[in-house]
Amino acid sequence: MPPRLRSALSAVLLALSCLLVPFGALAAWAAYGLADTGRYVSAMAPLAADPNVREAVADTVGEGILRAVDQHLDVRPAGGTPSGGGSLRPFVRDAVRSFTRTEAFRLAWVTGNRVTHDAVLRALREEEGDAAAGRAVTIDFAPVTDQVKRQLTRDHVPLAARIPVEHTAVSVLPASELASFRKGFHVLEVAGFWLPVAAVAFAAGGIALAVHRRHAVAATALGTALGGGALALAVAVGRSLTLAGLPAGVPHPAAGAVYDALTGTLRTVAWLLLGLGLTVGLTTWLTRRLHLPRPTPPSAPPASPPSPSSSPTPTPTQAQA
Repeated sequence: MPPRLRSALSAVLLALSCLLVPFGALAAWAAYGLADTGRYVSAMAPLAADPNVREAVADTVGEGILRAVDQHLDVRPAGGTPSGGGSLRPFVRDAVRSFTRTEAFRLAWVTGNRVTHDAVLRALREEEGDAAAGRAVTIDFAPVTDQVKRQLTRDHVPLAARIPVEHTAVSVLPASELASFRKGFHVLEVAGFWLPVAAVAFAAGGIALAVHRRHAVAATALGTALGGGALALAVAVGRSLTLAGLPAGVPHPAAGAVYDALTGTLRTVAWLLLGLGLTVGLTTWLTRRLHLPRPTPPSAPPASPPSPSSSPTPTPTQAQA
């Protein structure tokens, strides 16, 4: 193959490899990080101790309890005006906040995340013909409400025993969006495996075809570093866009904590790609600039001509001749 054609083909393969690096890392993170229940639960478990997340959970659960109280509790004092759940508001808020600091809440948090994640995965992996394929994915806050009710009752809060514990389904994945999410999830499962494999294969092929392999290795390393930097930037920009697009009433600190927990592995991979690419590129450049001389074997000293004094003594046969 002519050198020019080899160089051009090598450049194309290396460019494709560097382009696939950030997309491959993103797809692999989504397919093997977010889609793995164990890794997802491990990432979300520390958030049970995050103050912003606990405050958001306390507000959500507390408001749900108070709405249920207002709908079902009708207590009329002497004036005849229904008191509703207004008198319970400070007790409910304090009880829910106190509950979020207990080991029971941490266990409920982990269990709830695991159950929800399993339900979402089952919905995404079901086929169109399955009986439950078109059902929305929901979660139920009734166990948390029941725990709060028991705590208020133990604290002898008035009317706590009359707090209704309803099984209210909160939609996590609407049924109308299941089809599009299911297709996207299948694409991610395929891309999460093949994009990284293709990136490595293109890089190996480009380096093997290169006329100057040292230059090809340096270019691949720098392209990998650029891909890692682009991935880190995309994670940061995605965080800003995600928080900006939240509906009104969703607390940004808690949402930011969840986003950071879920993308922690992706940020680590981005910085590893950046550091590895810069290290390999710098090492290649230094070895090229230094031009370390190769050790040469020592040459044998030239043989000196024999001196007259050291001429060999003739043998008797030679003397007679």
